[in-house]
Amino acid sequence: MITSAFLPTGPLLESLINLSNEVTTMENIPPVQSKNISTMIRRIKLLSSLFEDIQDNSSRSPLPPSSILCLTELYSVIRKVKLLIQECRESSSMWQLIRTEFVSNQFHVLVKDMGRALDILPLSLLRLSPDTREQVELLHRQVKRLDLFVDPKEIERKEMVCSVIAKKNDRVFDFVRVKDVFVSIGLKTAVDFEGEISRLEGEARNQAGTGGLIVVSNIRNLVSLLTYSKSMVELDVDSRGFPKEETCSTSQQQRSSTSSRTLQDLSSCSSPQFPDEFRCPISLDLMIDPVIVASGHTYDRNSIARWINSGHHTCPKSGQRLIHMALIPNYALKSLVHQWCQDNNVSLLDDHSSSEQPETKTKTSSSSTAGAVDHISVTKSAAEAAKMTAEFLVGKLAMGSTEIQNQAAYELRLLAKTGMDNRRVIAEAGAIPFLTSLLRSSDARIQENAVTALLNLSIYDNNKVLITASGGAVDSIITVLETGKTMEARENAAAAIFSLSMIDGYKVSIGGRPRAIPALLGLLKEGTTAGKRDAASALFNLAVYNANKAGVVGGGAVPLLIEALMDDKAGITDDALAVLALLLGCGEGLEQMRKSRILVPLLVDLLRFGSAKGKENAITLLLGLCKDGGEEVARRLLMNPRSIPCLQSLSSDGSLKARRKADALLRLLNRCCSHSQHSVNMGN
Repeated sequence: MITSAFLPTGPLLESLINLSNEVTTMENIPPVQSKNISTMIRRIKLLSSLFEDIQDNSSRSPLPPSSILCLTELYSVIRKVKLLIQECRESSSMWQLIRTEFVSNQFHVLVKDMGRALDILPLSLLRLSPDTREQVELLHRQVKRLDLFVDPKEIERKEMVCSVIAKKNDRVFDFVRVKDVFVSIGLKTAVDFEGEISRLEGEARNQAGTGGLIVVSNIRNLVSLLTYSKSMVELDVDSRGFPKEETCSTSQQQRSSTSSRTLQDLSSCSSPQFPDEFRCPISLDLMIDPVIVASGHTYDRNSIARWINSGHHTCPKSGQRLIHMALIPNYALKSLVHQWCQDNNVSLLDDHSSSEQPETKTKTSSSSTAGAVDHISVTKSAAEAAKMTAEFLVGKLAMGSTEIQNQAAYELRLLAKTGMDNRRVIAEAGAIPFLTSLLRSSDARIQENAVTALLNLSIYDNNKVLITASGGAVDSIITVLETGKTMEARENAAAAIFSLSMIDGYKVSIGGRPRAIPALLGLLKEGTTAGKRDAASALFNLAVYNANKAGVVGGGAVPLLIEALMDDKAGITDDALAVLALLLGCGEGLEQMRKSRILVPLLVDLLRFGSAKGKENAITLLLGLCKDGGEEVARRLLMNPRSIPCLQSLSSDGSLKARRKADALLRLLNRCCSHSQHSVNMGN
């Protein structure tokens, strides 16, 4: 029976039908993901019949609310399908091929969403034609059991492209191997290649601003492959992949007539002589990639890297011991070297392969074929891309404008969030001193990005050493914690203190700074839920060291932590209990807790309703408060009608640690009760 609660849905059905028609009439299905797109369009055509059938019959009776919810969900799914197909049509086919698993999974997620929407479609309550009902039931069964589909041909083509990229030799690619792949995705003429290169470059720009820093270098590899292949198409390659004879001879003449010289030619030419300040102190060759070591001297990266890797920890020029092994790019000198080379018609190679020994080149070449990229690259390629990106961004930190520094700090923050290797290479690129200096920036965005980047870097243990050794880093982090320009900056500063204090020695040095503990207590009082949790975690780490307990208690931690137990919205009950349990080891802290009239009732309630960890800390606190002179607290506990049942329940059902302490507290309360009874009897 249809009730008055059922609702009319004319506009929704009209929108569904129009949207479905837009999807099903799409032309020019892209060559990549064609099977997933075609199958999805067929499903939506079937749903379009359902919508039309419902519309035809809706005038006779309103629809049940569950069907309206289903139709609303289907509208959302079909709209997402439309956007995904448009993205596949408009973006780079090559990039879609490389990401074929990812894009296929997006289609699969939408199919599953479609199935969940159909789960709530009350077919039995709808007036549908038998054919439509049967088709919808069949579609529902299909999408519920459907597995992820990734076209095996696209996987094969992708692997072919990745293999060719991995095996490139001095920017020369095996064009013949990927020619069929290009044809399969519609790249046949030079104009096709130009359009695809333009789309890839647009994708690289998009990724550069959204944290896809490693991906950008992978896209550049694709651009290099397509640029090379475009030139081969323009040269009209023959079946073997070589230019036709007349083109080849012309090309050779052009190459032989060029006036450009490489760096290797400099060794056999008497002029021009490069300036002495461009000469590496180790190799005495032109510095292609100048870097600064901890002593302040500049060397060519390859030369100083070989020096350090051979076991030396001193500066070759001064003999000074290097306090860290980070190689900081000297962008100013590199720019001068490049300008000199340009003015003197000397071609700089993009890498150092030409100056390496033959066996080194062979080893590098063979190792580069060990796998494919991200879903373009091998791990090695990703690591190299991360290294290059980190060095580039550190250069921007060092010499950029305020806006550029902010962007660089933001991108380093994102890069440091994605893995230990990235955290290592960012530190090796020399980011930590520059990020530390940016903590004092008057720009709120720069300060927030810098402190968050340091937080992410500190997750890697070696970086904890570098950060604490960096001049003023810890004090600057504490300053941000005290007076940061945004709450997020203060919260992340507290999280950084927590991370650094994971090492025992730093618990002492950080806790010994007079501003550290008061700053954490300030955030515990004023912060958001996340900030209070970060502050409590950092306080816990510092209070593990006995000498810091007095500072935590003296700063007013006990009343703040008890207040946090009373505030359900604070959401840091377990964190506050853990810190209070630690502070039992401080005489002043124990005394303050015993004087509190609200702490015992709170702890009894937490024995009933707290988490497993919370119950352990609550019973630890109660036991610590009652023993060794805590008779007054024990009497207050006995007067609470819920205390004994809670303790008995915990004694039988709690964790091993909680059961042991509950038993101990019950025995103590029993002795206290017996002693009180004995005193009463003596008085009578």
